[in-house]
Amino acid sequence: MAPALDLSGKVAVVIGGTSGIGKTLSLGLADAGANVVATGRNAANVEQVAREIEARGRHTLKITTDTRDTSSLQRLLAACLERFEKVEILVNCAGKIKRAPTVDFPEADWNDILETNLTGTLLACQVFGKHMLSRKYGRIINIGSLTSFVGLHEVAAYAASKAGVAALTRSLAVEWSREGVLTNAIAPGVFHTALNAELLDNTPRGKELLMRTPMGRYGKLEELVGAAVFLASDSASFVTGQILAVDGGFLASGVNQ
Repeated sequence: MAPALDLSGKVAVVIGGTSGIGKTLSLGLADAGANVVATGRNAANVEQVAREIEARGRHTLKITTDTRDTSSLQRLLAACLERFEKVEILVNCAGKIKRAPTVDFPEADWNDILETNLTGTLLACQVFGKHMLSRKYGRIINIGSLTSFVGLHEVAAYAASKAGVAALTRSLAVEWSREGVLTNAIAPGVFHTALNAELLDNTPRGKELLMRTPMGRYGKLEELVGAAVFLASDSASFVTGQILAVDGGFLASGVNQ
């Protein structure tokens, strides 16, 4: 691995890091050399991913966290500092989505999605950002979405939250970059997982998503790792405020046939 991409000795925290994209990025950062604390609300999932990180020869902590709760995030940071004395990389992966017509979308569901996806990202950035700013070094990677840029049918709350994540990412870059804390985001395209296999493989919506992807296939979760390692590394020392789309060309797509 090129020296600037080597994360050996770095400490990364991945919130929402025990399933889906978050788990893949947690293990990918560990493979790149980082000690990784993958956390979330489910204790069994935290335990499982911790074992996989340790199997790679890395150090970790087994601690649950709710990104919507500032005190929970503060406890996470304190535990990391007690064990590692520093946190250099923060990845915000916790997220929720619900598909339903916007005209009567329940206010409680709207608030729940915004609180988790957007406010939770802000709170984690605040708690860990203070530590990073005090050290004048940090890499924050938020998880955006195609809906940070374009509208998708009947996911307005999710889209609003992810557009907010993109705006927050740029705002923090403007505020914090001179202090050595770089904030970027990854916007995943359409990735095939066990949870969405039925939707992607057997519905008109899935066919449309595939048609809109110029590469003609869905992404594999491991194809997100390279972007995360790059943004977490010293190779990205002059990259901040960017939302890096890993989407098979989806956002470039106009007419595909």
